[in-house]
Amino acid sequence: MRLRNITGSRELIADSPFVAHHPEEQKGQWCQLFQNSNPVYLEIGMGKGQFLMECARQNPDINYLGIEKYSSVLLRAVEKQQEEQLPNLYFIRFDAEYITGIFEKGEISRIYLNFSDPWPKDRHAKRRLTSRQFLERYDAILAKDGQVEFKTDNRALFEFSLNEVQESAWILCEHTFDLHHDTSMNAGNIMTEYEERFSSMGNPIHKMIIKRPCKEA
Repeated sequence: MRLRNITGSRELIADSPFVAHHPEEQKGQWCQLFQNSNPVYLEIGMGKGQFLMECARQNPDINYLGIEKYSSVLLRAVEKQQEEQLPNLYFIRFDAEYITGIFEKGEISRIYLNFSDPWPKDRHAKRRLTSRQFLERYDAILAKDGQVEFKTDNRALFEFSLNEVQESAWILCEHTFDLHHDTSMNAGNIMTEYEERFSSMGNPIHKMIIKRPCKEA
């Protein structure tokens, strides 16, 4: 999908107090940004921010960070946050490939991946946010008991992801191929913009929850 460039989006984001403009300088110190010691949850590829903002509203005792690579997409979330000014939510315009450069070991308690780009060509597999390469990055920043939650309507991507979890020795806690008809896993589910659209079309939503791999002390 071609993203439409919005004139002035980079400038507006650069001026926003809700965006961490030099994330590498926050490494190991994100709690100082929030001015508390609450756990930090991260959404990678947060889009227009619907999911993350609702999480922040419902859970004031959790700090939320959203990473989005594209200014034209992030701008919509920034505009919404300017209206609400949720104190436990900040954004980062950043390429997740370099995520270990902005978070310290054990600094993130949970990672959300929602309707990530499937990168359908085999040669692009390592770019998928559930690839073993990205799982290795998450392992480097997650807390000891941290977890990753992944949702998608793309069956092929979900099956690829399940295989990568197994090959990387991560722990598969729960998974379903039809989230909205799974009473247990759907409890408390917060939908994204894409989730609302795809589920209204009758597409089943797939979800998995994984934990860091077991390692010797």
